[in-house]
Amino acid sequence: MKLTTISEVSRSLNLSTRALRYYEQLGLIRSMKKQDYAYRVYDEACVQRLRQILLLRKLRIPLKQIKAIFTDEEKARIVDIFEDNIRALDSEIAALNTIRGILASLVSRLNVCPEPSLRLELMRSDEIQKIVEPLGLPKINFKEDISMEELNRANERLNALQDRDVRIVYLPPATVASIRIVGGLPEIETGDLLARFVRETGLARRKPDLRHYGFNNPNGTAPDGSDHGYERWVTIPDDMEVAAPFVKKRFEGGLYCAHTIPMGAFEEWERLYVWSLNNDRYELDFRGPVEECECMEEHLDYIHKHMLPPDDASVQLDLLLPIREKALS
Repeated sequence: MKLTTISEVSRSLNLSTRALRYYEQLGLIRSMKKQDYAYRVYDEACVQRLRQILLLRKLRIPLKQIKAIFTDEEKARIVDIFEDNIRALDSEIAALNTIRGILASLVSRLNVCPEPSLRLELMRSDEIQKIVEPLGLPKINFKEDISMEELNRANERLNALQDRDVRIVYLPPATVASIRIVGGLPEIETGDLLARFVRETGLARRKPDLRHYGFNNPNGTAPDGSDHGYERWVTIPDDMEVAAPFVKKRFEGGLYCAHTIPMGAFEEWERLYVWSLNNDRYELDFRGPVEECECMEEHLDYIHKHMLPPDDASVQLDLLLPIREKALS
């Protein structure tokens, strides 16, 4: 039986190791430990499952529904999932066809319009307003960034994050409880330990405005992922003490660019990084060791997450890169 390391799978399928670990966290795939080998690998069945997941993701099937497809033995349920997505696509197609027709009509009218002053009047037409108004913004703007990435990857300019996709935020200084694990499945293991810490200390009651950050520490370079680590922070009251394996630390805060993603869309990291390199006003501001809180993920509404099922797809993250304003030339 052929066994493949995490970096080999990541490279062959063009899938980030962060996404691979998240799929395992959801229960979509399962790694294993080879005898006399300390670290996890994937067998051929797992790699085939990953190919199936990628195919369904390219068909715009959400991860929560993908899990149902793999775990529900009733064919009728799987058919329902596909039909729900077909109906959503039909709605989008109908909206786009309507928009296309309106734009074609405007082009025709403007081409024969003799007076420049009348051109804007055409777009104030009651007839056009009545057609466009029922569409609503959600139907007109249907996750354009994702569709461009999947359907038109070659066009990097169209696929780049726009300023409207990125927020500039100031993260305030805070005292945090830190947990870090290297090797194995550190995202999953640290997540379980942190959830237990929050529950056993009553932290949600003691600090209802708590915030939760995570980041690679270290990024790791070994093919089997053995030197990859993940660290999580949760903000705590300044006077709160923590017990091992947690460590009390001070986060100095600062200015960051932020891009919100649904849990699992970790390919967005590259787009945010490219945005930060090409922005006219801001530039990257790495302030310390690369492994120390430079490329962070904030789990939004972390208290609310504990009220949801473990695999709830509504969980969102902010991807965060440290920045500063460029010096005036």
